[in-house]
Amino acid sequence: MSWQNEINLDSVVVSAASYGGPVAVVRDRKKFVKIQGSSKPVISVYTSSGKQLSSVVWSSGQIVSLGWSSEEELLCVQNDGHVLVYDMFGTYRHTFGMGQEAKDTNVIEAKIFTSAHGTGVVVLTSSYRFFLVNNVSDPKVRQLAEVAGLTVPPSSWTVVSEDRHTHVLMARDKELYLLKHSEQHAFPLSLDLDRARSIVEMAVSHNNSHVALFTDLGNLWIGSADLRKKYCEFDTKCPNRPHQLVWCGTEAVIGYWDSVLLVVGRQGDFISYSYDYPVHLVPEMDGVRILSATSHDMIQKVPLVVQQIFRINSTEPGSYLLEASKQFQRRNHRADEYVRLVKDQLDEAVGQCIKAAGYEFDPENQKMLMKAAQFGKCFIPDVDSEPYVKMCRTLRVLNAVHSFGTGRLQTLCQEHHMSFQVLLDRLVIRRHFYLAIQVAKYLRLPDVEGSSRILAHWACYKVNQSHLDMEQVAKDIADKLGYAAGVSYSEIAKKAADCGRTQLAIKLIDYEPRASLQVPLLLKLGEDRPALVKAIDSGNTDLVYMVLLHLRDNMPMAEFQMMIRNYPIALSLYAKYCREHNRETLRDIYDLEDNYTSQAAFHLQECYDPKNSSMKAASLEAAKQGYKRARNDFAATLCEEQQKLLKYQATLEEKFRREFVGLSLHDTVHMLLMLNEVKLADKLRTEYRVPDRRYWWLRVLTLSKLGDWVDLDKFSKTKKSPIGYEPFVDMCLKHGNRYEAQKYLPRVKDDLKVKILFQENNYTLCIRFIFPLYNIEQVRLHLASVVSISTLLLGRR
Repeated sequence: MSWQNEINLDSVVVSAASYGGPVAVVRDRKKFVKIQGSSKPVISVYTSSGKQLSSVVWSSGQIVSLGWSSEEELLCVQNDGHVLVYDMFGTYRHTFGMGQEAKDTNVIEAKIFTSAHGTGVVVLTSSYRFFLVNNVSDPKVRQLAEVAGLTVPPSSWTVVSEDRHTHVLMARDKELYLLKHSEQHAFPLSLDLDRARSIVEMAVSHNNSHVALFTDLGNLWIGSADLRKKYCEFDTKCPNRPHQLVWCGTEAVIGYWDSVLLVVGRQGDFISYSYDYPVHLVPEMDGVRILSATSHDMIQKVPLVVQQIFRINSTEPGSYLLEASKQFQRRNHRADEYVRLVKDQLDEAVGQCIKAAGYEFDPENQKMLMKAAQFGKCFIPDVDSEPYVKMCRTLRVLNAVHSFGTGRLQTLCQEHHMSFQVLLDRLVIRRHFYLAIQVAKYLRLPDVEGSSRILAHWACYKVNQSHLDMEQVAKDIADKLGYAAGVSYSEIAKKAADCGRTQLAIKLIDYEPRASLQVPLLLKLGEDRPALVKAIDSGNTDLVYMVLLHLRDNMPMAEFQMMIRNYPIALSLYAKYCREHNRETLRDIYDLEDNYTSQAAFHLQECYDPKNSSMKAASLEAAKQGYKRARNDFAATLCEEQQKLLKYQATLEEKFRREFVGLSLHDTVHMLLMLNEVKLADKLRTEYRVPDRRYWWLRVLTLSKLGDWVDLDKFSKTKKSPIGYEPFVDMCLKHGNRYEAQKYLPRVKDDLKVKILFQENNYTLCIRFIFPLYNIEQVRLHLASVVSISTLLLGRR
């Protein structure tokens, strides 16, 4: 350990993260030590090799407990119930509380644990109540059940998390209670202890399946977490309370006294280690790490496959294969004899050597076992090399992580539990970017999951370095990242903006190829014009609308309108938006642009809007003036004629007490004819030059509606009809007057007579008209186009 000249474990509180994570050290406030310099406590963070990462001068409340989250964030629990969260580099993250009662009554003890929900915290207040937070990422405080009559602190307690539920196992002297947040009162547990007056220490295994209890008389009880099954009860012959009691994986319990480590197995077997200096135990899922001022050791149950190979006089295939490999490297003929001993079990022997190599920490032992596996593979036809190659890669990665500079002690079992993806995340958090990229490339991970993602994290870290030159940082990031798959420059730019480096963020946005990510960030940074230009260039109208509406809401209207005048596409899109949602603004745009034609069209639409019936004349006058300014004489003339029509309609309305204003010319003439005001209709027809065909249609339509057949007959004889006489027949038939229709039938063209007669199913008259005109074949062809062949035959007969 490189901290051997700095740390005295006898006078500090140590908290180490699992999986070989960082170590936090702070002065123990319960012990008297000579202080040099500032009296404020300092939290120092080290790697597992004792290399200092950071330090925090503590100026907040009194620290009750230190711990690490599963994301390797440092949790500092204060006596006022607040939990302060820092990263391993001493950067403050956030704070959350353990509830008002914890704040009012003060926290006297706290434990930080890992569960299926994440990392949790349990605190014990001075009123002897427990409060629980299951996940520090989403802190929701829950009060656990109370123990009736508890007036003194518990003799010991621990946290048990299983089946997505977290409980507290608490001891009051010899009595045990299970505290749940879903129940009001604690549940008492019965446990038969041979020699005990009080349970003074507890420990729960990493998988929360086993528990160890230490009594005041030196008895160690080991059993299941629900206390229903006892594995053994061991007399340590040491009544003193251990400094630490932890599980070594799931197979043994380790107790630490002043100079002794006692390892007790679940079957009652034991072994002890002596230390001449203080140590700190860090429980892991497959062992215990032992931190001291000079070294970092690990106690672990020897894996079965390692025992099988290295046990004295072992007859396992892997042991013979290892010996054969050694003899082969010495060029000894006995190698052949050992291979022959396992010729039928070579697959098993190779597998044992590969597996055993993963559990070894010494690279020389790893090489020895892998060489043995490689030697054995030579005698196996069609051998699967994948396990061998995979183990070689795994060992190389783990050895790189175990290096002194990285300082992360991680076993193969832990790697299987975490996965290499999590390992890369931990390396990135520690800012070992180069090593992480090399590991990702060596493991052949996709760029999106490997190197590109790591480079993005590196870039976010780079922009946070305020002492670096902005231009150089942007250039370095662009050179390193390029347009790698999975890299989002917008995220890096956001990070730069959050760090207060706005100009750097703007430069980085230029490298982002997706306008949908560029534009919102530019707006957030206050770069309105570049955002509008980017949105227009993208061709995405939704982006343009987003920018326009943002600008409209955040700028003075006059300034906004002057700005968008310089961008015709944006102006057109905004005009379209206003046409549908805000017509008053649309008129302002036309006025600002001196667009007289559009102004006139706008007033015309207002004129014919039913909501503006009282403003028709004014709108029409404004439209006429607009067309005149636009030098559109034809449209201006039409507006003027419409004005005259409106005035005339007003007089008609006043005279006949009918609604005329707003009707079209056609409907006005039709209304006058329906009122039998033929002279007024003729006057209007002449003044506005209504075509004869249209006027005749109107007369025929109105006279037939009125049933004035005499006037209809007179009208048909005034002059030659411009619309023919078929409409006369049609209107008579429509109103059910077949007699009047026959009057006009002779004046209808011959080819239309047949059609009319067939519509009336009058085949006799039809043939009477047709036969004088055509020969028999023409009659047949003509009739076949109108009726079916069978009907024709019957009609001919």
